[in-house]
Amino acid sequence: MSPSDSPAVPAPRLSVVIATYNRLPLITRLLQQLAGQTLPPEDFEVVVVDDGSASDVKGPLSALKLPYTLRVEVQQNAGAAAARHRGVLAARGATVLVTDDDMQVASDFLARHLAHHPQGSRNVVLGRIKPDPEIGEMPLFERWYAYLNNRMAEELSTPGAKARGNHLYTGNVSFPRADYVGVGGFDKTLGQSEDVELGVRLEKAGCAFLFAPDAYVLHGSDHVSFEKWIRRAHRYGMFDTHVSVKHPDVKGVNPWRLFFETNLLSRPLLASAVVAPEASRKLTEAVVKASTVADKLGLTGAAFAGTSVAYGMEYLRGARTEAGGWRGVAKGFARYLQGRGNPQG
Repeated sequence: MSPSDSPAVPAPRLSVVIATYNRLPLITRLLQQLAGQTLPPEDFEVVVVDDGSASDVKGPLSALKLPYTLRVEVQQNAGAAAARHRGVLAARGATVLVTDDDMQVASDFLARHLAHHPQGSRNVVLGRIKPDPEIGEMPLFERWYAYLNNRMAEELSTPGAKARGNHLYTGNVSFPRADYVGVGGFDKTLGQSEDVELGVRLEKAGCAFLFAPDAYVLHGSDHVSFEKWIRRAHRYGMFDTHVSVKHPDVKGVNPWRLFFETNLLSRPLLASAVVAPEASRKLTEAVVKASTVADKLGLTGAAFAGTSVAYGMEYLRGARTEAGGWRGVAKGFARYLQGRGNPQG
């Protein structure tokens, strides 16, 4: 391990928190890239939380020769939210930056984040997530995620656009540690959607949200399983339902917003996933197959559109599962309609 993190060492300006799970080569790559930052090494620390990886992570990381202070904490597998929460609580910097173990960063990454946190500010800074240059080799669903990230970046970069709490993502975000602690941190009961829910509370607490395209990361992915991807869609629908119950005034976290945000041609397919969750799975499979064919033919727009529909169908199945019955679905729609005036939407 590099420089001592004893109490006698002054607190750094910035703490980088990274949760990791079974990705020793990737987290090692990121730590080595952080060693080349333009920000002086005494100005930042890195806190890695191993969320119960199958093999030792702390030993190999502690053996790295790094110019900055690195601390590695280990916990039994409890999920990314719990790991990140532990990391933020262990952090000593007044500003905390959270990123993922599969990211890559430029040499000025940390300096650019800090530049958006002037003394006395309460900014939550969303850095841009750019696709890895090898994005073309990734599965369709990962390229679709990259497309969504790019689209959101373009929207938030439009003059007059404003980032909101429900935009928060943990792949590249920095915030005052005091505000994180003040709102209670990540809701560890959420298996997903904990980032958005934290963002809503931070905005309600008075934090200002900024989109910083200059503080970017490159995101590759080792996700290759379509089955896992579709299960994530289902879980997001379930946990977004929890978040919407917790924040009924914020329409941007309500899963039923999809019916109002998607085009008219997609809505019957989305509705089928709610009306007949199991019977409509054949439809979802057909949409996936059509998207795959379109992708092979080079029809990228059609492939992404179909992927969006397939994801939305499974997402709404998850929301339908969590809602219980039609009464729960009706309550969800009512929450959306009642929260439409909320600026976080």
